[in-house]
Amino acid sequence: MRNLLLASLLALTACTPSEPLPPTHAIDLSWRYEEAAPDFALADSAGQPRKLSDFRGKVVALYFGYTHCPDICPTTLATLARVTRKLGAEANQFQVLFVTVDPERDTSQLLAQFVPFFHPDFIGLRGDAQATERAASALAVSYEKHEEGGSYVMDHTDGVFLIGKDGKTVLLARSDESEERLTDDIKLLLARR
Repeated sequence: MRNLLLASLLALTACTPSEPLPPTHAIDLSWRYEEAAPDFALADSAGQPRKLSDFRGKVVALYFGYTHCPDICPTTLATLARVTRKLGAEANQFQVLFVTVDPERDTSQLLAQFVPFFHPDFIGLRGDAQATERAASALAVSYEKHEEGGSYVMDHTDGVFLIGKDGKTVLLARSDESEERLTDDIKLLLARR
């Protein structure tokens, strides 16, 4: 009888929702998604298909940008590289994904040079115009091409999505967030089961 009672209590505990997330610096967007962050499929710089769900079990920092970005995108990736180094041994449970919103210019070869320049473990992802649109719209990211001085720039939603190991917790941090505050939020996510 005692074992049956213990088993029943454990089963009830397993069915209760996870504990609420302590206060974070980033905005909690988890309420937007019923089960988990929306999945999407793009190719890495080696041409291998990758889905967001492939990275379950790790905390993911997901950033939409482009390699020709004059300032914000490289600054954000540099900050994420410093955060990764600050995580020390926990960095093996953390993955940065950079999704290009400019597949016209951002070839696989260019992503293979640009993204790992900031940190060798960072992964660049790209798709054709339709796949890029699907990935961006899944997370309500918008982007638009603007002609400028004989070339063009890409205006895009700016922020870093921090996705928990189970894919259910989704935070949105400002791209200019300090590395200390980003590190705090990532460590909170790493500590969650």
